Amino acid sequence: MDFNGNLLKKLTDTYSPSGNEERIRNIIKEEIKGYVDEIKIDALGNLIARKKGNDKKIMVAGHMDQIGYMIIDIDDKGFLRFTNVGGVSPHIALNQRVIFENGTVGIVHCEPVDDMGKLKLDKMFIDIGATSKEEANKKVSIGDICVYHTEYYEDENRVMSKCLDDRVGCYIMIEALKQLKETKNDIYLVFTVQEEIGLRGARTSAYGVNPDIGFALDVTGVGDTPKAKRMAVSLDNGAAIKVKDVSMIVHPKIKKLMTEVAKENNIKYQLEILEYGGTDAGAIHINREGVPSGVISVPTRYIHTSSEVVSKNDINDSIKLLMKLLEKEITL
Repeated sequence: MDFNGNLLKKLTDTYSPSGNEERIRNIIKEEIKGYVDEIKIDALGNLIARKKGNDKKIMVAGHMDQIGYMIIDIDDKGFLRFTNVGGVSPHIALNQRVIFENGTVGIVHCEPVDDMGKLKLDKMFIDIGATSKEEANKKVSIGDICVYHTEYYEDENRVMSKCLDDRVGCYIMIEALKQLKETKNDIYLVFTVQEEIGLRGARTSAYGVNPDIGFALDVTGVGDTPKAKRMAVSLDNGAAIKVKDVSMIVHPKIKKLMTEVAKENNIKYQLEILEYGGTDAGAIHINREGVPSGVISVPTRYIHTSSEVVSKNDINDSIKLLMKLLEKEITL
């Protein structure tokens, strides 16, 4: 399977933090039109694409948003104080380059701290090169959000980039859709908003779609780096089929379905138990009377940093698995 690095680069390069997903939504909309029967944007901003069918109504969700930092104050010398938008670590943020929607670039730094192990966001600031509050206000306003500013890189085996969480999930959904053969399932591909701040887009869109079955596409941690937290997931071992995370325990029939489809089609896979974090499936599976749901996860190193790392082989295995699941006539 060819790897469309140009598309993944376009997705990860696009500024779209939680609550401000318009730019990435427009790019995805252009990529998928012609491959679906209907496209709509709901009241919260989720992009919902339908490929019509008469069998099971299947919702596939991947979130468009990315983590960031929101400006809460600007001091007299033009330094910006900020709070988090999504899960961020002060130690990871330190000395990172960030960019605002208008292209303003800054560096994250901190006040002198006696114990760096106790560093918190309220001791940190962003330097955009301004020398006064007035100068800074010409570039940045209270409430503006910045995101990590790093370059996309890929070689023959790996991709390294910011916000692969979850632009890689969006990429998988797009590529699976383009390769999808005829299916009787009624498929809703939902590119969700505000996942990083509480699975909000998945919760509202699942209520609107009211699916029979749900799948989420997202990233997951790994246990393959030196002295990593014990976890039986690693790069190059295939698509990760979730068993459990903080937000859900996967329905046993869905887990069985996913593993059987992987085996039937010789798709490399591994089982995932994540002891921290959740995905859009956490909101989908408790929609209305309940929706049996599963997750295809992409093993990822250094999640929520400026340089997340994934395997191209794992991405391609995830595309194949999603495509075969959507083609299959599902009975539960």
